[in-house]
Amino acid sequence: MAGASNKARGQAAEDIAAAYLESLGYLILERNYRSKLGELDIVALDRNTVVFVEVKCRRDAAFGLEAVDAAKQRRLARLAAEYSYLRPMPGADFRFDVVAVVGSDKTAASCVHVKDAFDGVFEY
Repeated sequence: MAGASNKARGQAAEDIAAAYLESLGYLILERNYRSKLGELDIVALDRNTVVFVEVKCRRDAAFGLEAVDAAKQRRLARLAAEYSYLRPMPGADFRFDVVAVVGSDKTAASCVHVKDAFDGVFEY
């Protein structure tokens, strides 16, 4: 990821995060869901829970939830509500995770996974 453009670094980080989540048994439902409201990086299924995953690329291990501030949380919750309306999954639970991909290249990258990173309240 070193020397790449921001878009290329972001795509590489999302590839790493998706592979990481799959290694944990998550089923990737969709990547880069886009609408006029914004973008969901990854939508995955963890057993009976739909997980909306925000991926952040970091060069070092200094990572905090400040990377996903209150405004970003509201946008993600609105996007999740839209996604859930358009692709209903009756009986599923929902949660928001953040995965930070740490490192400067694909071979040395690691993931910091914050499950249930914030409460995203939305209505159907």
